[in-house]
Amino acid sequence: MENTKIFSGTANKPLAEAVCEYLNVTPGKLETRRFSDGEMFAEIDESVRKKDTFVIQPTCPPVNDNLMELLIIIDALKRASAGSISAVIPYYGYARQDRKVLPRAPITSKLIADILVIAGIDRVVTVDLHAGQIQGFFSVPVDHLYGAPVMNEYLKDKYKNEDLVIVSPDAGGMERARKYANFLGAELAMADKRRTAPNVAEISYVIGDVKDKTAIIVDDIVDTAGTATLAAKILMAEGAKSVSLCCTHGVLSGPAIERINNSDFKEVIITDSIPQNENIKSCDKIKVLSLANMLGESIKRISSGESISSLFN
Repeated sequence: MENTKIFSGTANKPLAEAVCEYLNVTPGKLETRRFSDGEMFAEIDESVRKKDTFVIQPTCPPVNDNLMELLIIIDALKRASAGSISAVIPYYGYARQDRKVLPRAPITSKLIADILVIAGIDRVVTVDLHAGQIQGFFSVPVDHLYGAPVMNEYLKDKYKNEDLVIVSPDAGGMERARKYANFLGAELAMADKRRTAPNVAEISYVIGDVKDKTAIIVDDIVDTAGTATLAAKILMAEGAKSVSLCCTHGVLSGPAIERINNSDFKEVIITDSIPQNENIKSCDKIKVLSLANMLGESIKRISSGESISSLFN
């Protein structure tokens, strides 16, 4: 790691510090600030010439600010003659805009990929993309990591004596749910979800047996928590013993915290891909698991040219 430097944007400094602690390295010296008109500025305060650099910055809310800060840091590193620049984006904002859903709609996640490549990145490291095909939007290598190993270890220990059923909130999430179910030796079920508008969904029934079972809904993103809390209500009505939510990215925008507090959830398990310091103060149902060791090990393997896929075998 002698030739490696790790820098952090302002979006999730605690996660970046934990990654540096895992790797036993000192965080790179970086100064970011805003001018009075709102413009952002970044300055690298140490030499990075010919070094492998990693910038840890989720593009979480405020999405546009964090994205712009990431781009400016990348440009600063490029102009400082960094040997390579890897963008470590635990949560990839705009990932849900991955295809045309209307005749004249943008594919914004492809646009963001193009901007990042033009800015000067050589590699992307990210976790649980909303759609796997987003990897193909980049013309540079993408290391797509998974939150499942972190989640599964917690679930295996916490629910080892329970009769589990893993529930996918929709048909698109069945592959993810099946992997959880196989690891945990659990049954599998699916909610029949129909999205009627952005952040608005309807669930009419559940496919599968959940009666007297401990149900765990697994998903990649929980945003306003409307779908998740509705699914929990229906699962309890179908006779589930208890319901928990396991989700990698806790966006938790708008009424999400209020909905979770008033929901049937026993607990909501999320990672620190997005900082949750304020949310856990407002909701004692939230359990946060750290991605730091996984991200740190991935950075270490990238730097040394080792395999990353073996982490998930």
